[in-house]
Amino acid sequence: MTHRPILTHTRDQLAEALARLPGTKALVMTMGALHAGHLQLVREAHALADHVIVTIFVNPTQFAPGEDFDAYPRTLGADMDALETVGADLVWAPSPQDVYPAPATVSIDPGPVARVLEGKTRPTHFAGVALVCTKVVNLVRPDVALYGQKDAQQLAVLRTVFSQLDIPVRIHAVPIVRDRDGVALSSRNQYLSEEERVRARALSRALRRGVEVAEAGAEPGSVISACRAVIEAEDGIDLDYIALVDAGTFEILAGTDGVPLGEAEAAPTLLTDGSRAGRVLIAAKVGSTRLIDNMEVALRGPVRLEGDEARAGGGTEETGARA
Repeated sequence: MTHRPILTHTRDQLAEALARLPGTKALVMTMGALHAGHLQLVREAHALADHVIVTIFVNPTQFAPGEDFDAYPRTLGADMDALETVGADLVWAPSPQDVYPAPATVSIDPGPVARVLEGKTRPTHFAGVALVCTKVVNLVRPDVALYGQKDAQQLAVLRTVFSQLDIPVRIHAVPIVRDRDGVALSSRNQYLSEEERVRARALSRALRRGVEVAEAGAEPGSVISACRAVIEAEDGIDLDYIALVDAGTFEILAGTDGVPLGEAEAAPTLLTDGSRAGRVLIAAKVGSTRLIDNMEVALRGPVRLEGDEARAGGGTEETGARA
């Protein structure tokens, strides 16, 4: 049976409401404009804890000047209606002044994982994400926090930050939810025109093509080339990056950055059949709307990072763009 969640705004209201929720707690952090992907996070949260706390906050520290902070959709009434259908217990919808009572003069540098791909395109973004997520986890003190796999690099950043700062919360990743046409659900999809929505389907098609060629034993550079070919065949898409990373370590195996991430000796993430677990990521503008997407791939062929062949006296592996 579903119920209307308790709505709080201030820190004191949040603390009082949390004190009335005995048992374990799951946290779902959102920026509002909720869709079915967000609601799936809440559903999964119910299976992991006694109570589900949802935050709705458009965080200013993760937006750079010129990004869509002011235009980002804010739909609290509709969000509360949606959360009522899935039984969230408590919502915290603070103002920036509630989250940042004093100007944010402290920052968190998540390290190398935050400086490539999405972090290269948006260099201040992940520091802002790390800061707000650390603050909210410290305020809510959940047993588990759920994050969508659609923001795969964000997930890798938060795993790194929470682990290295010894923040006592378990992270649970939730698979991407897609619409019938294959487009990953996103609050920004509402910006797309009807024609742009059709073009946006190329992102998931490109990722599926990458999965196919990887399953057939292609090397990382060839996986990226196959993905890029699908995007380039579609007019009206401005590709930012396509990249193939290790699904666990986020080490870059092929892509526009063309360099490994972190320690070269990092142990690869293996699947039960012995193949390497990878993830292809893509970012592109469709019209004026920037979209990201990704899919996990099983790498069955040899994995050589850019420069390996040159060091061995051979040629250079073909690489593509990154996501």
